[in-house]
Amino acid sequence: MKLSVACNFDPQLIDTVKEFPVYELYGKMTSDIVGGGRASFMLPFVGRKKLANYVKKVHDAGLEFNYLMNASCFENMEVTRSGQKQIRSLLDWLAEMKVDSITLNHPLLLQMIKKSYPAFKTRIGVFAAINTVQRVKFWEDEGADCLCLEDIAVNRDFKLLSQIREAAKCDLQLLVNNSCFYSCGMSNMHMNMLSHASQSKHRNKGFYIDYCILRCTQEKLRDPVNYIRASWIRPEDLSHYQKIGYENFKIVERNSPTDLLRTRVRAYSEGKYEGNLLDLVQPYGHQNNDKSAMSKLHMVLRYFLRPFKVNPLKMMKIKELSEKQGMLTSLEIPPPVVIRNENLNGFLNRFIAERCSDKNCSACRYCHTVAEKHVQMEPGYQSDCLKLYSEVTEDLESGKMWK
Repeated sequence: MKLSVACNFDPQLIDTVKEFPVYELYGKMTSDIVGGGRASFMLPFVGRKKLANYVKKVHDAGLEFNYLMNASCFENMEVTRSGQKQIRSLLDWLAEMKVDSITLNHPLLLQMIKKSYPAFKTRIGVFAAINTVQRVKFWEDEGADCLCLEDIAVNRDFKLLSQIREAAKCDLQLLVNNSCFYSCGMSNMHMNMLSHASQSKHRNKGFYIDYCILRCTQEKLRDPVNYIRASWIRPEDLSHYQKIGYENFKIVERNSPTDLLRTRVRAYSEGKYEGNLLDLVQPYGHQNNDKSAMSKLHMVLRYFLRPFKVNPLKMMKIKELSEKQGMLTSLEIPPPVVIRNENLNGFLNRFIAERCSDKNCSACRYCHTVAEKHVQMEPGYQSDCLKLYSEVTEDLESGKMWK
């Protein structure tokens, strides 16, 4: 087993994960010319100096650093003279720092790196939607060293996973603790929106209302089956993936505090966790002693106080909702949604035996039954949040947010 772990740029994280089978940390600056897979407001502030110092510390600890250039859309700046100059300038600087790997999703960028920066190892990220043998062979033939498969399509399809592993010669990676919906219909839109929200030269300058995550969290509260009908892999179930040849696993999120990242790394390293499954797979809604909470709030204010782009009074509803769900700061109450991980032993057996891709989920109802039995939700919290969600989505969909 080898683990690739999200980097929150806390120096203590490096020593925290060294005792586990972690081979790299991955991350990027808060924004750069190409952008990445998370909006700038979600991330700690990291500029060039902080990145360079951190990469050195990572190397001194005997670990590798993977820099993310994994945006799904570069707004076509990559085919302009100025865009090429800026991309190559970034790559030149990363090469000087001896960054080990680059994660990307763009065929042209891959060939630029292969031809001009051969010292970099290259990984294709989840935004490339690698979910068939044919796509695996495409990127392998292009020269990529490692492919991170699209979790929302493949993580519970063991027949497909076996076919892919048998066909591929390159390294394959699985994202284990994402909580996106299976085969989500908003994924392509969400990837593009996130990518633009961390591009330093984008016209919105980091301003971004994440409609997709609002809809996603709303649907989970409205119908708890969506907590179960997701792409996560439990630590106890990693052995099933190892049996068919998968050993490289990716752990998110880059905005998580160090103690939470350690909890996740330990759980997946040891193959067990007793507690709330959402501790491992949900990107928000945690209780912790995160000292950077105020800096996160300052970041949010920096990106969202845009009276010429949006009605500030309407944005206050989003702020209230985000705080209530622990998206901006630590939760001050016990987690209002609990799924006891130890109660899900044997859950994966159904997916090992049968595929979801050829079934009607509403008719199958396997995940519905599991949710009814194991998802515990505070009723008052559910109703309060759904009321706020209804108001926020109405403002967005009717246009009131901008009036």
